[in-house]
Amino acid sequence: MKIGFIGMGNMASAICKGIIKSGFSRGEDIYSYDIDQKKQQSMQETYHLQLCQDENDLVKQSDVIIMAVKPHIIEKVLNKVKTDIKEQMIISIVAGYSNDKYNELLPGTHHLTVMPNTPANVLQGMTLFEKDNTLNEKELQFAKALFESIGEVYMIENDQMTAGGALTGCGPAFVYMFIEALADGAVLSGLPRAAAYKLASQMVLGSAQMVKETELHPGILKDQVCSPGGITIKGVKALEENGFRNAVMDAVIHSKSSS
Repeated sequence: MKIGFIGMGNMASAICKGIIKSGFSRGEDIYSYDIDQKKQQSMQETYHLQLCQDENDLVKQSDVIIMAVKPHIIEKVLNKVKTDIKEQMIISIVAGYSNDKYNELLPGTHHLTVMPNTPANVLQGMTLFEKDNTLNEKELQFAKALFESIGEVYMIENDQMTAGGALTGCGPAFVYMFIEALADGAVLSGLPRAAAYKLASQMVLGSAQMVKETELHPGILKDQVCSPGGITIKGVKALEENGFRNAVMDAVIHSKSSS
């Protein structure tokens, strides 16, 4: 299957790199068009992608089209290419453009709206699929295989996509800030910067794996670390005094309301 990316920004690049790293696709079978020629050239030089002259050229050569442009130009792009779309599968990562919206803009086409995240770059992505879509079963299985090659897939109700996307799509930025803050605290306490980042990132990775594998409530796992009168519960108190949980909840809620 020839996979074409219209737009090669950070998220599209993460998906592209991921499916090549995982062995799902070869660079030679991936087509790319981005108005920023430097982005295209950089990806082509490293991953040997097929560069296209424009969006129409890409659509004609691709079996699967990944729409990855900014929301404010997606309709202009769709108007330009819609006459060239025949039986191609369309996978959209454009925020705010749901199944209903694509039914209006591209009636009769095979399309799916997804929300990926940048950890796809290291094959640890979390991609949300809108439950309602117009792919047939074979196409849906291909889409699942593609995104499962770079992480996990979760089928979500369409009206929950905004909330889910705020959590998984924006969440990595919040986690990076948490890791940075943990490392800053360790550096302030005398730990070298490189060691602080290494220890903090592995600790967060391991803690997340504990939640996934044990399926225990995060509060239970937290309690297992907190000894009576111990140093951990003192740290928990400091987080609560500074509004840690409320700040995190607000971050997700604000991300949802802004999307």
